Amino acid sequence: ARPDSGSIKISGIDCIKSPRAAQQLIGVVPDESNLYPELSGFDNLCFCASLYGVDKQDREKRAHALLEEFGLEKAANRKFAGYSKGMKRKLTIAAGIIHQPQVLFLDEPTTGIDVASARQLRKLIADLNQNGTTIFLTTHYIEEAERLCDRIAFIVEGKIVLTESVENLLQPLKARHVVQLTCAQPAVGLPEGLAQAFPEFEFSVPLQNKIHVESARPVSLGPLIRFFEDRGIEVFEARKMVPTLEEIFVRVTGIEAGLMQREKEKQGGGAAA
Repeated sequence: ARPDSGSIKISGIDCIKSPRAAQQLIGVVPDESNLYPELSGFDNLCFCASLYGVDKQDREKRAHALLEEFGLEKAANRKFAGYSKGMKRKLTIAAGIIHQPQVLFLDEPTTGIDVASARQLRKLIADLNQNGTTIFLTTHYIEEAERLCDRIAFIVEGKIVLTESVENLLQPLKARHVVQLTCAQPAVGLPEGLAQAFPEFEFSVPLQNKIHVESARPVSLGPLIRFFEDRGIEVFEARKMVPTLEEIFVRVTGIEAGLMQREKEKQGGGAAA
């Protein structure tokens, strides 16, 4: 495939004019593993290294080192088909970096795996980046992007709508004070009454029984709680909210928090959080 327009260069190499030379600098880890189920973990890594022209002695040495680094040395000689989903993701990432690329593309690396494996993978990704590998990471988990990435691009319907550093994205929210109130009943019609009673605050309802209170100054809870009590509504939790990337995403894209939560659950987000 060739681009419609524009150019791509990595370390001065034109990826369109010299694709083979560029391939040596790039590692790709797809969403679904592309390794061979009938081969062992060790043989899969050695085969992938051979595709990049790594000689036999170096690829075997590198394969052993990666199996140990990813905690897979005991499964080195087992067939890939017998690996758990978390183990398969680890080996697929190891295969993507067997030739020590400068740039690594990761497509949703923690989707659908257990909590322990997801945590371990995030640490491995962070370590790779710290050791000099540039990583492009796609993920539906915004908290994961916030934790791992230096720069974020929000993509909606296939188009990038915003690109910025995490620090710059969060900066406007850090000057704001946000409190989330959780009510025993749905908060239907409450924001209008609250806005009239407390014009200095901004109110929103991210979920049926939750109300966000936002202000440029600290929020005093007493008057708010009395407002609810006077209307026979029980507030059983008041929590100060720390600014998150998810809030920025919702504001920029218009995608509601409730819809995002349902998408996470549909894709197994509960397991990887």
